Amino acid sequence: MSRPDLHVEVREYEITVTLPGTSYTVTYFKLARSPQLLAKNFPTKDDSRVPLTNAEFLARAWKLANAKARELGWIV
Repeated sequence: MSRPDLHVEVREYEITVTLPGTSYTVTYFKLARSPQLLAKNFPTKDDSRVPLTNAEFLARAWKLANAKARELGWIV
């Protein structure tokens, strides 16, 4: 089974990761004095339209958001 592609979008000081065609979306941001990203607006249940669980989506999204945040110099 192939893994669905996640979409990463940066808007000002937020990184949003979505799985198009599903309810899976999460937004990450960084407070000025925080060494890491924080999440908001994240899904709380599985989307039955895809074979990816909510937990699996959030794990993949976190990795992508952190990679993007490092690329942008938000975190080390």
